[in-house]
Formats: sequence, C-alpha cells, structure tokens
Amino acid sequence: MSTLTATATTSTPLRRPRFGDLLAAEWLKFWSLRSIPWVLGLGALVVIAANLKSAQYLHDHYLPGDGDPVVMKQVALNASFDTASADILMLLGGGLGAIVITGEYATGLIRTTLAAVPDRRAVLLAKAGVLTAVLLGFGAVSVGVSFALTQAMLADRGIGQSIGDPTALRYVAAAALFAPVCGLVGLCLGTLLRHSAGAVVGTVVVLFFLPSFVTERYRWSADLLHALPFPAWQRLARTTLAGMRPTDYPATVAGSWVTYAVWALASVVLATVVIQRRDH
Repeated sequence: MSTLTATATTSTPLRRPRFGDLLAAEWLKFWSLRSIPWVLGLGALVVIAANLKSAQYLHDHYLPGDGDPVVMKQVALNASFDTASADILMLLGGGLGAIVITGEYATGLIRTTLAAVPDRRAVLLAKAGVLTAVLLGFGAVSVGVSFALTQAMLADRGIGQSIGDPTALRYVAAAALFAPVCGLVGLCLGTLLRHSAGAVVGTVVVLFFLPSFVTERYRWSADLLHALPFPAWQRLARTTLAGMRPTDYPATVAGSWVTYAVWALASVVLATVVIQRRDH
C-alpha cells in the first residue's frame, strides 16, 4: 500500500512597492534619457555665462560712488541673475516637466508603469518629487555659482553683495525655486494634454506669454497678474520699488511667496486627480 504525499504550495503575495522604491524607479527613468544631463549642463552654462557678461559690463562702466546705493544694490543683484536667465530657467524647467510625463504617454511606457503600480497617485507624486529635486538642484547650482562669480567681480567696485544679506538671500532663493515651480506646471499640463508638443506650447503660453496680456491698471487685473509665477519672481527679485512705474496695486513679497506655493501645490494636486480618474 502506497502513501500519496501531497505537497502544498503556498504562493507568496507580491510586496506592495514602497514610495521609496517608486522614487528610485522614477529617478532611473528620468536619467535614462541621455539628453537630459546635456540640457541641464548647457542650460546652467548659458545662465552663468550670460550673467557674467552682464556683470562684466557693469564692472567696466560703473565708477565707485555713482548712483543711489539702494538702486545700485538692485543693479548688482540683477547682474547675478537677470530676466533673460529667468526666461531660460522658466522654459527649460517647464519644458522638462512636460516631457517627463508626455514621453511615457508617447512610448506607451505609462501603461506598463501603471500596471506595475496601480496606485496612480503615488506614481505621479514620485515623478513630481524627482522632478522637483532635480530642478531645485539645477536652479541652486546655476544661480548660486552665478551669484558668487558676479558679486566677486563687482566687489572691487564696492557694489558686490553678500549672500548673508537677507534681500540677497531672498533674491537667490527666489531664482533657485523658480525652476521647480515651472517644472511642476509643465508636469501638470503634460498630464492634462498627454502630448509633448501641446504640453510644451501650453507651458510657454501660461508661463511666458500670459503675463504680457495682464496689467496692474485695475484691481482685478493686478490680482491676476500677481498670481502668475513670472511676475511673482519679478517681485521677489526686487529689493526696492524705486525706479518702477507707480501703481495703486503693487505686489507684495509675502503674496509672491504664496503664489509660488499655490502654483506648485495646485499643479501636483490637479495632475494627481487627472491621472487617477483618466482611463489610460
């Protein structure tokens, strides 16, 4: 008489990915595009070179003692990060944010990602976290190096600024944070449109062109203008309102920081809601 031995096989349930695992996966996917390091590196070099040229011009044409010290402080800070540099950070950050998500839609990788990780909100938050970290580092390096080099150049003219000055620190912080704010706006539009060209164009329209259609003439239009990222950076970059066109409805520093925070948080929340409800 033979004894039949039954072997019971138990299946081990798959471990649910932790958020740290998602961050690591998104980090690898982000840097898998070989063009990204080149884009960030060249972007940083262009920003630094442009500001050095501006500082060199100021150094060669400024005589110690000329001009109001308060105004010259603003001029010296502008040489470390001017409007053209802000445009570069805005377009690069916003475009990169859009491509991070639309690239996956274009290749179909988004379906694989969401099949492996059904929690769509966690996937979007991981993308936003990686994008924010990269662009914050990019902004901090670009602006920090530019500030150090330009102010060292202007030091012998007596107008070089120290990062220990609260207004100079605010100037640098506002510029460094501008890139990730724009990047999250691009990520949101990319999630909404799911098309690379459309998302990049939409990002440029919202961040770059929209402020030019709004003025401070009326209270409602001034409030709308101050609620946009680019005008918010412009106000944070102003250490004095001297020399600016008078207005009855000027922007405030506190309100501009709030604008930064609202755009960043609203972009992530809206993108999270869309990716959760949309059928991919």
